[in-house]
Amino acid sequence: MTTTYKTKILGTGGYLPEGILTNADIEKLVDTNDAWIVERTGIRQRHIAPKNMATSDLALIAAQRAIEAAKISPKDIDMIIFASVTPDQAMPNAACTLQAKLGTGTCVAWDLNAACSGFVFGASVANQYVKTGMYKNILVIGAEVLSRIVNYKDRDTCILFGDAAGAMIFGRSEAKDGSEILAESLFSDGNLGDLLTLLAGGSKMPITHEVLDKGQNNMIMKGREIFKNAIRTMSKGAGDVLQATKMSLDDVKWFIPHQANQRILEGVAKQLDFPMSKVIMNLDRTGNTSAATVPVAFDEAVRDGRILRGDICLITVFGAGLTSGAILMRY
Repeated sequence: MTTTYKTKILGTGGYLPEGILTNADIEKLVDTNDAWIVERTGIRQRHIAPKNMATSDLALIAAQRAIEAAKISPKDIDMIIFASVTPDQAMPNAACTLQAKLGTGTCVAWDLNAACSGFVFGASVANQYVKTGMYKNILVIGAEVLSRIVNYKDRDTCILFGDAAGAMIFGRSEAKDGSEILAESLFSDGNLGDLLTLLAGGSKMPITHEVLDKGQNNMIMKGREIFKNAIRTMSKGAGDVLQATKMSLDDVKWFIPHQANQRILEGVAKQLDFPMSKVIMNLDRTGNTSAATVPVAFDEAVRDGRILRGDICLITVFGAGLTSGAILMRY
């Protein structure tokens, strides 16, 4: 008989670099203003990593905080899943770089690229390994230094993105805990891949002087289409996990969505008929930090006492690819 386990979040951690880029600062770079940015996005500032910090450096601090919260040591980590579109370099992967900095020993360490959905995809994979008993403690990281791939002459994208790292330790839930991942839903549609792209830097378009001159090493976004598909896919994912568990939104204590744009979050809440008072948001202070948004927001809410053990929490995300996902859990 095969033994299966329930999965629990053992500890959370987050890190926002000290540098701040305000809307007033962006006013000096492009034709925009604070009132317009706030009205369109809800964002007032974003954190920016200093030039001497790479993505793994941000991840290290978040990971150390999560390990401390979980009351384990780095040597107890069996696997590292590192979700990012801005790793330190193409190889070695960011997870192995982080492994060496953390001092975990030779645990399994690998990167995952699902853009803003990356952390939820990584959490889903961690859940499978914990449930089967193959690994006991898995560190899932969402970390980005998006300021390195933003075109600060493009007002449609430069107002949105910031840098951050968030981490969770996933492990076994004891019977007395009650904590578990109740349901998950993942979705990808490559036919919508052109909605948010970073064209250069891979085998198709290596970095050249011409590429740099054209700014093809920076993100390009089709905002209207992203907005529409974000609301659609995030709402569907939320509905799927609720249906799978036969729960209703009345059972959900906290909704932690991908922090992309306040109007998107309001659109999803309206589509679900869910009160904004139960939506955890920090994007006014952080901007969109891609794979880091959910673990950073979740960690903040745990540490300030909003999210408590036993709370039913609903997470839903979307990202480039197009990717999206949702997780329903009892924290």
